[in-house]
Amino acid sequence: MKKVGRICISVPSPLLAEFDEAIKAMGYPNRSKAVQDAMRALIAEWKASGAVEGEVNGAILMVYEHDKPGLVAELLDIQHENEDLICSTMHIHLDPENCMEVIAVRGDAKRIKALMEAMKTKKGVKHLKALLV
Repeated sequence: MKKVGRICISVPSPLLAEFDEAIKAMGYPNRSKAVQDAMRALIAEWKASGAVEGEVNGAILMVYEHDKPGLVAELLDIQHENEDLICSTMHIHLDPENCMEVIAVRGDAKRIKALMEAMKTKKGVKHLKALLV
């Protein structure tokens, strides 16, 4: 029998409701199985992103809460610190609370990954994905 670890996490109610709706539609038997699959997918994505090296081109897609105090300034500061990697940005208002940015990048893969990590870890950034080629 495999050992099982238990965790307790805090999740905003709307996110939990959306998660429950999604896993029900996908046929998951319970939250635990869905969270385990999500954890495996996150780990696999993280490992796969480590395989990209050297000079790359790509796009970073980020969704964030635009009203989070100080967040927009922090994200802009990070982008300005890495302006040699950023070719272009597109800002989209999704709804009254959320914005999306598509950031075209070109440069060293390690530096682009560091740029992504710097933005992804900010409180209020809900989603960040990249496609690097």
